Amino acid sequence: MQMRSPGLSLAAYVDGLQGAGRYTLTAREARQATGLKKDTLQKAARRLVLARRLCSPREGFFVTVPLEYQSAGAPPPSWFIHDLMQFVGQPYYVGMLSAAALHGAAHQQPQEFQVVTSLPLPSMHVGRARLRFVVKRKIEATPTLRLKTDTGSMAVSTPEVTALDLVSYVKACGGLGNVATVLAELSEKIDPTELVVAAQIDGERSVAQRLGYLLDVVLATDKAAALASWLAGQQTVYVPLRPTRKMRGHPKDDKWKVLVNAEVEPDEGVA
Repeated sequence: MQMRSPGLSLAAYVDGLQGAGRYTLTAREARQATGLKKDTLQKAARRLVLARRLCSPREGFFVTVPLEYQSAGAPPPSWFIHDLMQFVGQPYYVGMLSAAALHGAAHQQPQEFQVVTSLPLPSMHVGRARLRFVVKRKIEATPTLRLKTDTGSMAVSTPEVTALDLVSYVKACGGLGNVATVLAELSEKIDPTELVVAAQIDGERSVAQRLGYLLDVVLATDKAAALASWLAGQQTVYVPLRPTRKMRGHPKDDKWKVLVNAEVEPDEGVA
């Protein structure tokens, strides 16, 4: 519990937090610690934001900006995403291309920090970084792991969940060609048994079918063998590889029951 220190300026409070290795704060915490009135605190916060000593991804939530990140306007999202989502009050995990990069599948550096959560949130620009949020059902049952960050830890999807999400949110992940390219690198980290478990929890068989097809495309068939066996025992129908395209007049992949209505072109050398 923080002790109230009347007369303590917001700038001094921020410096004290940063000196203690903490890089986030809420307006409520700051009022309790400094004794400043709401209007006074808001004015002080605006001055620190203009001076690039603070940034504010969401009203009432602040991130301190160390000197080495002042030109960027904010530290990396990994420094504050956990605290931000706790402040918002929603479950989350870092997913899709951002998770793939953390698992070593960084064919191209993601242009945004991608987060999966339970309810819609608008995209945020925090310094030079853009945070994108997507909504997923059953998020609290989704397998994740904790990765250490410079300021603590954050929830990240497992390689298996990451693979499924790349297919689920293919548009946000740069299209089928980019997804296939990332899957080729990510497949090294995929456990075939855990992939089936993740697919069962996800519950979207059409996504599992598309993922299996794409793993075959990038020559990671061994990683998809258990998934194919599981799907063989399920009631499945033919699904289009690209959901937005028409269903008729396209070749069929009978193994995965996928209508190949789009050409998949991984980057050269991948498949």
